[in-house]
Amino acid sequence: MGQSITDILAAATPRERTVPVCIRGDLAGEVERLTAELSRVSEEWEPADLTDVHPGRKIAEKLKAAREAARAAEVPFTLRYIGDRAYSDLLAAHPGEDDQLFHPTTFPRALIVAACVDPVMTAEQAEELFEKLNQGEIDRLANAAWDVHTSTDVVPFSLAASALLAALGGEK
Repeated sequence: MGQSITDILAAATPRERTVPVCIRGDLAGEVERLTAELSRVSEEWEPADLTDVHPGRKIAEKLKAAREAARAAEVPFTLRYIGDRAYSDLLAAHPGEDDQLFHPTTFPRALIVAACVDPVMTAEQAEELFEKLNQGEIDRLANAAWDVHTSTDVVPFSLAASALLAALGGEK
């Protein structure tokens, strides 16, 4: 016989997801600039003799430092499922046009505000944040908020984790 609904309700918790968001667009831009510069130099450089040092070496060192700085500027945002009733109410408050389930601009942003439990933010604070983050970072938050409300992958497979465990003599 299975568990009782009382036991299931006592054990149930809302789905959560934490995503890193780089809040320093200048650092992300520097990583992109250095990546492009390294690619260009690698394609164009031809040594005059065997003692020439590839100019990409210095660029690669700068790129490594820029990536580390950008990673250090990532802030974790934790989003949590808001519950069926609150989610339904939020959908109703942001109706889509024609055959759309919701308004494509206002709903994802409202969902981020409603679902973000760390850091907690108001709609006004979120709008201020969205003026500083690029669309990619806003989409990262929106996708995480959407996932905690709609994803059915309870135990996703990780090839990287499986390979690492196999290499370390663990699970195969």
